[in-house]
Amino acid sequence: MPDFLYSAGPYGLWIFLLVTVVMGGGAAFMAGKAIAETWRPRLHLFVYAILLAATVRFIHFALFEEPLLSLRSFLVDLVVVTCLTLLGFSITRQGQMASQYRWDKATNRA
Repeated sequence: MPDFLYSAGPYGLWIFLLVTVVMGGGAAFMAGKAIAETWRPRLHLFVYAILLAATVRFIHFALFEEPLLSLRSFLVDLVVVTCLTLLGFSITRQGQMASQYRWDKATNRA
């Protein structure tokens, strides 16, 4: 990962993929899914995404000695976590809509 985008050591890309994408992204996907399953508004996604991005930033700091208060790194974490939160929300909400409001495919009517 380029240094101008995310500041990390020699294993920066692997650490980023493990902590931000796999761990943080997995938690974000599940949070988005939980928000959709309880029919809460989409605004809740962004609140949870900010909290998850802060948690991911702390894990980077505590385990890999990366800077805690790096705005650039926090914003990259926030973008990744927000995208995966929205993905989990959208997939779950589409399933809910399809099962609750059935459409007849042949006539394209309800």
